[in-house]
Amino acid sequence: MASDSTVANGRETAALNGEPVMKRPRESAQESLRVAKEPQNKVTVVLGAQWGDEGKGKVVDLLAMDADIVCRCQGGNNAGHTVVVDSVEYDFHLLPSGVLNKKALSFIGNGVVIHLPGLFEEAEKNLQKGLQGWEERLKISDRAHIVFNFHQAVDGIQEQQRQQQEGKNLGTTKKGIGPAYSSKAARNGLRVLFLSSSFSHPLHITIVLSGERLRPLVTDGVYFMHKALTGPSKKILVEGANAALLDIDFGTYPFVTSSNCTVGGVCTGLGVPPSYVGRVYGVVKAYTTRVGVGAFPTEQNNELGALLQSRGREFGVTTGRKRRCGWLDLILVRYAHMVNGFSAIALTKLDILDTLPEIKVGVAYKVDGEPLPSFPANMDVLSRVSVEYETLPGWCCSTEGVRSFEELPPQAQSYIRFIEDFLQVPVKWVGVGKSRESIIKLF
Repeated sequence: MASDSTVANGRETAALNGEPVMKRPRESAQESLRVAKEPQNKVTVVLGAQWGDEGKGKVVDLLAMDADIVCRCQGGNNAGHTVVVDSVEYDFHLLPSGVLNKKALSFIGNGVVIHLPGLFEEAEKNLQKGLQGWEERLKISDRAHIVFNFHQAVDGIQEQQRQQQEGKNLGTTKKGIGPAYSSKAARNGLRVLFLSSSFSHPLHITIVLSGERLRPLVTDGVYFMHKALTGPSKKILVEGANAALLDIDFGTYPFVTSSNCTVGGVCTGLGVPPSYVGRVYGVVKAYTTRVGVGAFPTEQNNELGALLQSRGREFGVTTGRKRRCGWLDLILVRYAHMVNGFSAIALTKLDILDTLPEIKVGVAYKVDGEPLPSFPANMDVLSRVSVEYETLPGWCCSTEGVRSFEELPPQAQSYIRFIEDFLQVPVKWVGVGKSRESIIKLF
């Protein structure tokens, strides 16, 4: 069949059976770029909502079982995450807790500072407990910075000097993390990519053995994350080290760590654009603990605090130091939510409260008799606050064997609902023990 074509008003028309047919103009490449596209893969983030030691490792381990990539975005081997699997207790300081998932890749981002001997020592200790093939599924950003032994020496000396000045010590882990970040900020630090360079350096000889073992693990971290975020569908999990109130900018400064352990650290520490951040889960212990020095409004320096410390086995994973213990401080957790925007809460160690006839929760601060509308930046103010408590009935029975919300005692259910109502954030998980199986999922 014959057909004719003409051009009319800049658009091609075709004559079909004598009738002109208009063709739609092809959409330009520029126009297609202007259409907003939803990110292919979004990261799920797990962050501490108090002063650390909330049990993030257990939550990460639970989520990591279904993840394709598990990432560490900041901190160093000053962090301590404990995971119990089949009655075996694993302790992680630098390795992402998700390394236990043999089907997932683990990634250490550029925001992390790495002590190489510590990394391999940690791996060897966990290898003896059953951690197999970790080197085959670990990648490390070439932009991550190195912690040297002299950083650790400086950390110890500085802390010793601070201890000689009353009220000036920070209670650091002496792992060299602060001095390493100082080197980074002063632009005289050394990055992991240095290990694969050919130029000579006096420090090279001190790390050559670790460097040889590390080199196969090193990758371009930005490109790695970009491919993960924009490629085929993947579940990407980010585990934060430390916690919101230890953040260098938003924490109880100067008694803080040296990195951003709030949600912004995910973007800067991994090279993740903000639009790719999905759900952000805050981990909250059912009471409050703190290691080292600094203001602690709900601290119970009494028999109750000793009971929580004993029942909760509150010793630092990294240092072995006793943790200070007190009632749950919801003013503090609400402040952490302001900064991080939690999608939901994981409430851990509820079982530690099982023996208490009544439980108090901090719900307001006052200073000199006047209500304090927000969490203060001034630590002198925080050290002087008086706390208003809400007293709730305890349940005085064991919850360790409970595996659903409905099985929890009514008083325990009310405690959880009270936390949700105050924060206006749902509780998604409740921990009643150390193992994977002891985490109750509510929705």
